[in-house]
Amino acid sequence: MSRDHKPNCNRERRRIEALGGSVYDGYLNGQLNVARALGDWHIEGMKDANGGPLSAEPELMTADLTEEDEFLIIGCDGLWDVFRSQNAVDFARRRLQEHNDPAMCSKDLVDEALKRKSEDNLTVVVVCFQSNAPPNLVAPRARVRRSFSAEGLRELQSLLDGLGN
Repeated sequence: MSRDHKPNCNRERRRIEALGGSVYDGYLNGQLNVARALGDWHIEGMKDANGGPLSAEPELMTADLTEEDEFLIIGCDGLWDVFRSQNAVDFARRRLQEHNDPAMCSKDLVDEALKRKSEDNLTVVVVCFQSNAPPNLVAPRARVRRSFSAEGLRELQSLLDGLGN
């Protein structure tokens, strides 16, 4: 469900440039690493009477929840600078399996982001859609057999023989 609103993302870059802004080294007007924010209007060139390159307008989308949907992570760029989306989901899932407390899980994500040296502000909210803790998932067994060709085995053996010398 997530889409980054970073200045260097194509959609945001086009919007920024159409409104007279620019993107330098991934930063909006060389100053902000976000393209949408509720603050930062004091920075020159971000907002004018007709709008501006910095937008407070959120991207809205709707999704029908299913029984498989367990939780939602809402976080600011301080979280997403140090977590990939799936990594944050996996981390939150493990914590919710341990204590099933969304407030504590939010704090756990903030604490982990700090351990990962997040250098920005941190806001995280975890919303659970189920009252029970997430179940353990069993990864499906790989259906693809892995094999080496005779040539590949010879090259591997040659490499291993070379390491022994």
